[in-house]
Amino acid sequence: MAQKPSIPKGTRDFSPAEVAKRQYIIATIKSNFEKFGFQPIETPSFENSETLMGKYGEEGDRLIFKILNSGDFLDKVSPEQLQTINSKQLTGKISEKALRYDLTVPFARYVVQHQSEIEFPFKRYQIQPVWRADRPQKGRFREFFQCDADVVGSKSLWQEVELVQLYDSVFTQLGLEGVTIKINNRKILSGIAEVIGAKDKLIDFTVALDKLDKIGEDGVKKEMIEKGIAESAIEKVQPLFNFTGSISEKIEKLSALLAESQEGLKGVEELRFICDNVTNLGLNKAVLDLDVTLARGLNYYTGAIFEVAAPKTVSMGSIGGGGRYDDLTGIFGLKDMSGVGISFGLDRIYLVIEELNLFPETVTSTSKALFINYGEKEAFYSMKAITKLRSFGVKVELYPDNVKVGKQFQHADKRGIPFAVIVGESEMNEGKFALKNLISGEQVLLDFEGLKVALQ
Repeated sequence: MAQKPSIPKGTRDFSPAEVAKRQYIIATIKSNFEKFGFQPIETPSFENSETLMGKYGEEGDRLIFKILNSGDFLDKVSPEQLQTINSKQLTGKISEKALRYDLTVPFARYVVQHQSEIEFPFKRYQIQPVWRADRPQKGRFREFFQCDADVVGSKSLWQEVELVQLYDSVFTQLGLEGVTIKINNRKILSGIAEVIGAKDKLIDFTVALDKLDKIGEDGVKKEMIEKGIAESAIEKVQPLFNFTGSISEKIEKLSALLAESQEGLKGVEELRFICDNVTNLGLNKAVLDLDVTLARGLNYYTGAIFEVAAPKTVSMGSIGGGGRYDDLTGIFGLKDMSGVGISFGLDRIYLVIEELNLFPETVTSTSKALFINYGEKEAFYSMKAITKLRSFGVKVELYPDNVKVGKQFQHADKRGIPFAVIVGESEMNEGKFALKNLISGEQVLLDFEGLKVALQ
């Protein structure tokens, strides 16, 4: 007996209903991207390895899917190298390409490669799948879509203000209430590390601090000590573990804490500009919050950092994130090209909307009517009407086979099709159609115009 086929862990098949719901979210995000002036681009699903490696930190590099060279991928490996059993040493010889880990680094590569064709500031959006060799769990997959919007070529903080508004606009349109847009600034984290004397441990400090909501205060302190950060330095950041108050109060506390750090104070002023303007302009359903523990593990953020938390009624991690990356394109040879961008986590947003039962019923609506097949003449008569109805945007279909009528009605019921159109010899002679409501059982005889009106 043949073994039942399967798919790799962390990947999924999508049913027609699931695809319809995903497309609803994508269409909402896309329409808002375009409303805010972003233009679409697409990049290849895989890049040269050197484009991706070293851009996400050690952990990110580990999660990148490498692609074996085509043909004899061991051709460039000597017997001596094989015997060393050193995977890091061998990877560069047997794999020259990798699946993209996110959309931001490929976008930076795109900007550098096509800089002579681009009008700056360049606002782009991109909705494509990415791949990460992560451990699959709820809301975390190895293949998933990202929906990104980025602006490059401008250092203006009004871009950050607009990106907060963009988040709010999308989640408002999707009907999601209670979404929190968390904001911090990388300069503030650098300033804190500076004033506590742990500047050389910035990455270790921020990665540990970012885990506060997952492993708690004691867990963060333990990890910092393990990374070589002195207990005296950790004592100085004790206020960060219980950092409460309004945004303006938090900003004032940060100003006092970072009084000795020029970089930290610059981050405070950037946050003040963004938060004050967002507050004065107002948001619809989302809430803006300053989260000083927000670090995000990616190495390329240099200014504002964003992370979007789902409503508290749903057990879910972040459903979006992003930030400013002043020097990202510099790694590809293009200096002084500041950028800022955000990403929407399509899969997690889907799970949140599904759990809260917020998908409109019309999203998964199928054909409006099924024409019952009574034979060749009746099918041809029906197809003429079907062709005209479709030209008016009405979703209708013909059951393809002349089988028992009961089976055809069962098919309509299982598909959730609300109407059946019955065409027999008498209906054809009169130029009419019998329209049956499959929910109420009511049946009426209509001409084509009446049928069109009833199904629109």
